Amino acid sequence: MLSTSSNRSDDVVDVDQNSQPNLPIQQSKSQSLSHRPPPLAEAEMATRSLSEDSPPTPSWFTPKRLLVIFCVINMLNYVDRGAIASNGVNGSQRTCDDKGICTSGSGIQGDFKLNNFQDGVLSSAFMVGLLVASPIFASLAKSHNPFRLIGVGLSVWTFATAGCGSSFDFWSIAICRMLVGVGEASFISLAAPFIDDNAPVPQKTAWLSMFYMCIPTGVALGYVYGGVVGSHLNWRYAFWGEAILMLPFAVLAFVIKPLQLKGFAPAESGKAQVVASVSEGSEASNLNDHVSEDISDQASERSIKSIGESRFLNQLSQFSQDTKVLLQEKVYVVNVLGYIAYNFVIGAYSYWGPKAGYNIYHMSNADMMFGGVTIVCGIVGTISGGFILDQMGATISNAFKLLSAATFLGAISCLTAFCLSSLYGFLALFTVGELLVFATQVIL
Repeated sequence: MLSTSSNRSDDVVDVDQNSQPNLPIQQSKSQSLSHRPPPLAEAEMATRSLSEDSPPTPSWFTPKRLLVIFCVINMLNYVDRGAIASNGVNGSQRTCDDKGICTSGSGIQGDFKLNNFQDGVLSSAFMVGLLVASPIFASLAKSHNPFRLIGVGLSVWTFATAGCGSSFDFWSIAICRMLVGVGEASFISLAAPFIDDNAPVPQKTAWLSMFYMCIPTGVALGYVYGGVVGSHLNWRYAFWGEAILMLPFAVLAFVIKPLQLKGFAPAESGKAQVVASVSEGSEASNLNDHVSEDISDQASERSIKSIGESRFLNQLSQFSQDTKVLLQEKVYVVNVLGYIAYNFVIGAYSYWGPKAGYNIYHMSNADMMFGGVTIVCGIVGTISGGFILDQMGATISNAFKLLSAATFLGAISCLTAFCLSSLYGFLALFTVGELLVFATQVIL
């Protein structure tokens, strides 16, 4: 037993002695592990933790509060479209009868002596800014906070509508209408994704229905608003009033802590700054490794300029790639082409409808009549379209079937309505047509 224990003790001693030479190696390994990792590895670690952590929710935010704010903003956008189409704001040309007795024109058309072609240009001028700016805002959302981009757009919209009220000729108001489209582009392209991110899963369709229901409601309120303001004050006050109503929302988008869309890194967070600083540090270290210390200031300025140019080219290349991917999506292309035709019909009826009611059917209250029919048909039609689609099954195939049938029958009803000489027949068919057309809002 003794010899055994002594042998074990010797073994222990031998093991301890044999382990001693390895201690410096282990210590060196632990010291090397305690060293700071290289900048590239640190950047990857920071980026990984950034993607795993969700951005903090602002204290002001609740999903319902966001929905209400976006619905009010969306309604104001379309109040503007209804207001410029109303007889109180748009007005009429100067006319003369057979006896040579002339009546002065009214509204925008009368003050600026616009013919029908120029008047029609004003109705669609905002589309120029909307088409140009929408893909730009959507692309910028990858590198800038989308909530702040909405604030930029609302600010442009506010100043543009105020400019419409202060315009002095056709070109000045046409340019302001284009800028209105630029301002609207940021909200139109980014608001719906925010709602989709934050709506309860079982109620996403219902929430989007409420958001899109503000389109016909806003146009209808715009008819009434433009008619009342134009007849009692002046058409310019209608635009100034819109700017005042939108201004608090534009300021709010810059003052409050912004939301972040899911899948986008919060550009304003501290972690994003760490990633940026680490990546810049790694770039600088790599630059110092390969560039001699005696590099001139002029050469460094050229390198910084080339880096900026390469970043711009990369963003441009990414934008072109995204556009190419979209154009290869058949469902997207068909939907866009159909939406173009849809807006062509809706735009024509919504803009020229009150004028036709005033001139053809001699409605003294055409703005109120069109506003009342549109707001009822917009609410009932939008809710009905969402309900019918849910009953059919919310698939792309069913959506296309309902969309094509409702749009075709609605357009036929509206076209037939304007061919009738009877006021009551016109109102009946026009109501049916609007119900069918607005039933496609949620489907789109």
